[in-house]
Amino acid sequence: MPIRILLLPAALLAAAPALAQEGGVDYGPRPGYLVGKLEDGSLKDELMSCLGQSGSPTKFSIGHRGAPLMFPEHTEESNRAAATMGAGILECDVTFTSDRELVCRHAQNDLHTTTNILTTDLARKCTTPFSPAGDGADATAECRTSDVTLDEFLTLVPKMDSFDAAATTAEDFQGGVAPWRTTLYSDGAHLLTHAGSIELFDSLGADFTPELKAPAVEMPFDGYSQEAYAQALIDEYKQAGIDPSRVWPQSFALEDVRYWIENEPEFGRQAVYLMDEDETVKGYDPNDPDTWPQPMAELKEMGVNYIAPPIWMLLTLEEGRMVPSALAREAKAAGLEMIAWSLERSGPLTDGGGWYFQSVSEVIDGAEDYLNVADVLAQDVGVSGIFSDWPSTVTFYANCKGL
Repeated sequence: MPIRILLLPAALLAAAPALAQEGGVDYGPRPGYLVGKLEDGSLKDELMSCLGQSGSPTKFSIGHRGAPLMFPEHTEESNRAAATMGAGILECDVTFTSDRELVCRHAQNDLHTTTNILTTDLARKCTTPFSPAGDGADATAECRTSDVTLDEFLTLVPKMDSFDAAATTAEDFQGGVAPWRTTLYSDGAHLLTHAGSIELFDSLGADFTPELKAPAVEMPFDGYSQEAYAQALIDEYKQAGIDPSRVWPQSFALEDVRYWIENEPEFGRQAVYLMDEDETVKGYDPNDPDTWPQPMAELKEMGVNYIAPPIWMLLTLEEGRMVPSALAREAKAAGLEMIAWSLERSGPLTDGGGWYFQSVSEVIDGAEDYLNVADVLAQDVGVSGIFSDWPSTVTFYANCKGL
């Protein structure tokens, strides 16, 4: 399959110098706000001493879909913001169009919530057309990247990921943005192809962590196999001349990770096995190895060097304190590097933090706990990096701690 690169306008590239070369980071007000809310103690004292200091980009800080707390995810603007905040690694979630071109979207079937497709002529191509709310039923739709060609995809306008379940029109369905997010930075945002993301991230001085998303369509798709899909992701880095040491390809499917290890060993060395609830396992317990799909040592024996569990799988409570879970301890003992996801994604933490903090929710009661969690992940669990929807928080912490 030929590789198509979306060339970014020279003016846009010139407007975003490589921060790693300049050494500049703009934290904005959020780190100081969070530090000010911390309880008095050694962590607050140490972080307070770092306020006002200049920072540098760090690979410990990973932009999760860019900076989607306030910017439409997987857009040029979202990733420029993340780089400005010092994220040393940026993410493109990779899926494919009907003509098998790779693009950045969190899921193959999210165009109805992340773009304006339902208000365009392309709505007729959606897998499930818009259906208004009524008679007790929510409004629904499903639009996939595989429903459109690359050229059609690039005509869409990105927006904050949201929908209004009570909508009776496609226009109203565009709403529903969480009150702790914003649409302030949505105007004029630009979608990205995977190849375009490589060009952009490289220009920003950042490294790469593309995630091969599970297809919403049955594979093979029009003769396009899962293996060809996994290979196409790697090929675009090779085509761009990117050194494999700068790339951490990710997948929730262990088969994809093993494919890269076996067929592209230079890239497979840093392939990341994303861990989450396994559909064959009920009640995945990070403190009970019998509920894990694989022992940590077994993953290491397969050639896996990196795992990325959600935050809750890496933490547990002992006597009211956050400590590493059994999974985290066994992963460390097996020699696995760990990456956590995702900080700053849960909004206000006054109610236990929701899904991402479920294993430690009893001690999560305020925004300052983003820093408390980051500290335990870094110092006690020993993670190599933290994904964040607003990378300045992690960048500030990492710079202050010398990570």
